[in-house]
Amino acid sequence: MALSIEELDRFDVLHAEWDGLLARSAFGMSIFSTWDWQRLWWRVFGGSATARLLAVRDGDSLIGIWPLMEEGAALSLIGGAEVCDYLDVIALAGREAEVLAAGLAHLGAAASLLDLRFLPAASPTLAQIPALAGRSGWEVACAVDDVCPTVVLPGDWESYLAALSKKDRHELRRKLRRLAEAGELRGEVAAGDEGLARDTADFLRLHRLSRPEKAAFMDRAMEEFFRAIIAHFRPLGRMKTYFLALDGQRVAATLCVEHGDELWLYNSGFDRDYAQQSVGLALKAFCIEDAIARGKRKVDFLRGREPYKYDLGAQDVPVYRLRLVKA
Repeated sequence: MALSIEELDRFDVLHAEWDGLLARSAFGMSIFSTWDWQRLWWRVFGGSATARLLAVRDGDSLIGIWPLMEEGAALSLIGGAEVCDYLDVIALAGREAEVLAAGLAHLGAAASLLDLRFLPAASPTLAQIPALAGRSGWEVACAVDDVCPTVVLPGDWESYLAALSKKDRHELRRKLRRLAEAGELRGEVAAGDEGLARDTADFLRLHRLSRPEKAAFMDRAMEEFFRAIIAHFRPLGRMKTYFLALDGQRVAATLCVEHGDELWLYNSGFDRDYAQQSVGLALKAFCIEDAIARGKRKVDFLRGREPYKYDLGAQDVPVYRLRLVKA
């Protein structure tokens, strides 16, 4: 039986099927591709774009979703560069080539530019589209879009420290020791519903205090989005908020995503009055220590080349961009 494609402009039609398919895809339940994340992003940032959701079916079974939006002449994956670190076409594991070929053929009749950003290095989309595109008249250019520095975790904290370079290990220990001498330190892990309103307010406050550009980033629309994702995903166990308190005052915060046996450090902030005490770096070290204690395999710092990531032992993992132009 030939595959069929239905093109939709509303998320609600696929609500009952979306996350079930995502869970059976090669990349699993990436929070950025869940129905709720995509819907919340669209509600806040969709603006003048048009949603073009391609549902690929084999008979009655949904085997693929192309979550696309149209802006001008370009089609791209739904999700903004500022808040989505991994994006992809969603396909049932083992059926990716069929889903991709069907989507490319469908879009080839009505689109001239397809811009797929932030594809993970292990994405079947990245691996298979270049070979499939020519059949539907697309020319493809592939480039590294950014990097997601990542730390592969050992089984204990001391082994993690031993794996750092001598310089980085010395600096981390020195900074943690100096911070401990500054006052009473406490690392906090906030999860679930309890204290959600206060924790969210403290995270937003510390995020804005970090740097002027972070304060500008966290405008009214961005605050609405962050409040929405925290309120939805933290009670589900998909997000945690970490805090570092010094003498009872919260001075640094990190918003993290739980992704199976990985911890993703999504966003962070700290009080600049405590910058000399390296409170931001100390809290991220606490996140790593907690991840090790809970048996996590990896800490992913997500997109960006901030120096602290490499100070903590991260190695670059690229994410890619595919630009398809109609030949």
